[in-house]
Amino acid sequence: MKFETLKFKKLKLSALQITRMYLQWDWLCLGVLIISSVTAEIENKGTLDSSVEVEDFDKQSQEADVDRDKSSLEVVYQTPQPTGEVYFTETFDGVLAGWVLSKTKKEDTDENISKYDGKWEVEELKENTVPGDRGLVLKSVAKHHAISAMLTKEFIFDDKPLIVQYEVNFQDGIDCGGAYIKLLSSSNGLNLEYFFDKTPYTIMFGPDKCGEDYKLHFIFRHKNPKTGEYDEKHAKRPDVDLKKFYLDKKTHLYSLVLKPDDTFEILIDQLIVSKGSLLEDMVPPVNPHKEIDDPTDKKPDDWDERAKIPDPNAVKPDDWDEDEPSKIEDPDAVKPEGWLDDEPQYVPDPNAKKPKDWDEEMDGEWEAPQIPNPKCEAAPGCGPWVRPMKNNPNYKGKWKAPLIDNPNYQGIWSPRKIPNPDYFEDSHPFKMTAVSAIGLELWSMTSDIYFDNFIICSEKEVADRWAADGWGLKKLVAGANEPGMFTQLVTAAEDHPWLWVLYVLTLALPVGLGVLFCWPAKKTDEDIDFKKPDISKPITKGELDQEGEELDDDEIELEEEKENEDTAEDEDEVEEEENDIVGTSQEEGDKSNKSSSEDEVKEANEDTGYGDGPLKSVRKRRVRKD
Repeated sequence: MKFETLKFKKLKLSALQITRMYLQWDWLCLGVLIISSVTAEIENKGTLDSSVEVEDFDKQSQEADVDRDKSSLEVVYQTPQPTGEVYFTETFDGVLAGWVLSKTKKEDTDENISKYDGKWEVEELKENTVPGDRGLVLKSVAKHHAISAMLTKEFIFDDKPLIVQYEVNFQDGIDCGGAYIKLLSSSNGLNLEYFFDKTPYTIMFGPDKCGEDYKLHFIFRHKNPKTGEYDEKHAKRPDVDLKKFYLDKKTHLYSLVLKPDDTFEILIDQLIVSKGSLLEDMVPPVNPHKEIDDPTDKKPDDWDERAKIPDPNAVKPDDWDEDEPSKIEDPDAVKPEGWLDDEPQYVPDPNAKKPKDWDEEMDGEWEAPQIPNPKCEAAPGCGPWVRPMKNNPNYKGKWKAPLIDNPNYQGIWSPRKIPNPDYFEDSHPFKMTAVSAIGLELWSMTSDIYFDNFIICSEKEVADRWAADGWGLKKLVAGANEPGMFTQLVTAAEDHPWLWVLYVLTLALPVGLGVLFCWPAKKTDEDIDFKKPDISKPITKGELDQEGEELDDDEIELEEEKENEDTAEDEDEVEEEENDIVGTSQEEGDKSNKSSSEDEVKEANEDTGYGDGPLKSVRKRRVRKD
């Protein structure tokens, strides 16, 4: 039937719209979850500042990592081997040869702790262990440690860059202590058994932390060409948060690159965290100022630095009363009704009891503690009522003359400049004192600081290959042992509590939208409702005529909604279909009048399948227009 076909199409269209709405919200919820997960991952990973630049990995190193990326339990460790010219390497995988423990004492320190008697061990990592890979571990707490080794060959600062690279793992975190290294200056009298804090060094580099001060040192000792004395030059602090590298108990790769063009780069895990110029980004600067303040110049006694002065011609007004108070009682205030003047604000606690061990001779007379008077809770106040204070409209305060421009103002005095007698210009500070040894001279309040895979070279490719074979493998194993997504989200929220808000919104948003748009709404008379009657009963000709008129009205409304899609021909077809329904229903009604008993039996049998017959009972409904 045409009319039933139109109703089916309308119902199908509504179902498609609902399905499309469900799909849209599914995509929306998925997008929000992805965004929150990525944000949490970024926070948990401790992503460096946007200014941090990523160093390109060596392609061969990446291929080697991919080959190993199977399982942390299946990795096969091989001691890294240098692939080019190096000045020093150490993996600690074999016999600890060439390293010398200091036998001296630290100067200017209490005798009890001045000796370098801290213990060192060679052992594997506690967590994310790579079988066969061992490192040098600082074992003692609150002791001085000193150990050093000679370089394979001396490094001379000439036309080749210097690359210093090594690994550190604070296995138990770090409270106060350092993990930096010193490149000891070449000298004929260098004796590693007497290596201590005053031993001359050329470069000091590495992490250091005490309290909440997280540092990454790069210090070089610069020789004054005029006096021959050495001064320490400190690189400016990195602009990134270093906290994560000290507390995550993971192995991190620290690299320093000094270039012959007098620039430097500091990297952590092959990410640049700081870079600059030896001439411009060191404190104090390498080259002193050409001019300095004349130490003999003195400010004249009559020098006037006041830009403004009180107006000497100003006179205090006659009506200016400096004795008026700033606050006065409010004369319009009225004591509230029910104010309890005779009740104190606090009364002794009636439930309090004197302690059994109270000694009045020693402790004095016992008094119950005071508590708020319960009678005052229902009253506006207790005790003597006092008028509230308000601002005094006549208050002006102490009179002061207004300020005017000082006609004798001479500006801020400063001493005159004179040529700096100590001035010099070192245009090439890269040419530092040659180094011939490496040493660790440390104090720590935390044990189990792990060091591994030292390398000093001049070629970036050599350092990258060395990192891939050592630190890259540790990173691979640690990544395989990383916790799941849920644990990472919780960990990130612990460090950044604001993430909990994002998590709650991420979960609540789709639930709220689902309830708002997808929960079944209460049906109204505007909804399309197709229901079969509970019991089939005879329909008279008058009722059928009324049903036909209602169907005719419904068809007209459907035609208005369809607009250009339905034509006048569709109306004729629907009307003819309705006439057929009426005719068929009339015949069925005549038959039912012949035998009422037979009709009742037939109606009972056809109750469950009534919709399949030609007779249709349609409830009046209204179709919502677009």
